[in-house]
Amino acid sequence: MLGYHGCDRSVAEALLAGAAFAASQNDWDWLGSGIYFWEANPLRGLEFAQEWQARGKIDDPYVVGAVLDLGSCLDLMTSTGIAAVKAAHADFLEYTAAASKRAPTNRGGDDALLRELDCAVINHLHHVREAARLAPFDSVKGVFIEGGQIYEGAGFYNKTHVQICIRRPDCIKGVFRVPDDHLAGL
Repeated sequence: MLGYHGCDRSVAEALLAGAAFAASQNDWDWLGSGIYFWEANPLRGLEFAQEWQARGKIDDPYVVGAVLDLGSCLDLMTSTGIAAVKAAHADFLEYTAAASKRAPTNRGGDDALLRELDCAVINHLHHVREAARLAPFDSVKGVFIEGGQIYEGAGFYNKTHVQICIRRPDCIKGVFRVPDDHLAGL
């Protein structure tokens, strides 16, 4: 499948020249630790980079495309993926209570842009699988409804997207420069 990584142009040029992607390790990453891509949506990847530019985190917004093989994927659009995360949440709450710690929460308004709880639960699931000597997930994939309705009463939202988190870098089979016409609006 094709994924798109919004970043600074200097990072994109380095990736296109063969540099390795850096995994995100933020406490608020939506799908846990890993390398993030927008599925089949290069324009949304660029918009993300522009949003980060507005926050002073990126100088020159750009998007790079990648060919991805999801391998063993924790797919949060399937019943089994949802059940696995639901069970991990219950276990995580028991774990934090036993350690006399407070579980993090998702923050950031209606869109919950800072997903500290979700990140902790998914990372906990990965750790539980590792401790149980189960095969690790190579990637995590989820759909996110975000950004307000596209019109009053709509069931469609401005920033709905499928996000992919690659946990095993060799799932990235190649990178490519996104053609300008793929970044033009309708």
